[in-house]
Amino acid sequence: MEYEDRREILTPEGVQLALPLAHLGSRFVAIVIDLAIGAAALALTVYAINAAFGGLAARIAIAAGLLVFYIGYQVVFEVFGGGRSLGKRKVGLRVVTDDGTAVGLRASLIRNFLLLIEGLTLYYLPAVISVLATRHNQRLGDLAAGTLVIRDADAGKVAPPPLPAIEPARYATWDVSGVGEIETGAVRSFLERRAQLRPQARHALAQQLAQQLRPRVAGARPGLDDETFLEHFAAAKARTNDR
Repeated sequence: MEYEDRREILTPEGVQLALPLAHLGSRFVAIVIDLAIGAAALALTVYAINAAFGGLAARIAIAAGLLVFYIGYQVVFEVFGGGRSLGKRKVGLRVVTDDGTAVGLRASLIRNFLLLIEGLTLYYLPAVISVLATRHNQRLGDLAAGTLVIRDADAGKVAPPPLPAIEPARYATWDVSGVGEIETGAVRSFLERRAQLRPQARHALAQQLAQQLRPRVAGARPGLDDETFLEHFAAAKARTNDR
């Protein structure tokens, strides 16, 4: 039996999500890659500044470069790069909040300001101890910012099978405007991974989602089973978003 650390999250729609947590080894590889990239960029910059302006300017550039790497580089990729620095992208990791949503600017600034202390001044020792000791493999910056580092579910996996084609006339009268993106995302997630679920769990989750959405979808065809209803709903929502 393979043991896998996970963070279980219950969404507002009642859908149980399991986030696979990153372990120390993969996090170490990711930071080594990022450090190598940062060191190469910093070395080239300092060499050019030293040649043009002298040693004092080069020393200032080193101090500024460390701040740029530990805070600027990490924050930019976490906030605007889907929670993945170049190193995390290579290893297949992602930073998210502890409720599974995308990390924001404030949380990213907090976790990476503390990385400056944990990594640059204390040689990552507090980070290693914290990842090993905490329930959800969090370093001190993660604990302060309310973030997790997870294994990216999309890394190394093939695309999910396409949804069955449905004639637009079958859902032309459906009004899905009363359903938000969170619920829509839950439906799409279910439809993409339903083949991996056990029959009982698949039936129960489809029933739960359909029961929650049917009263909020005007004009839906009666008599559709739960999964067929969800397929039609997803198609109707996609048509609405494309307009």
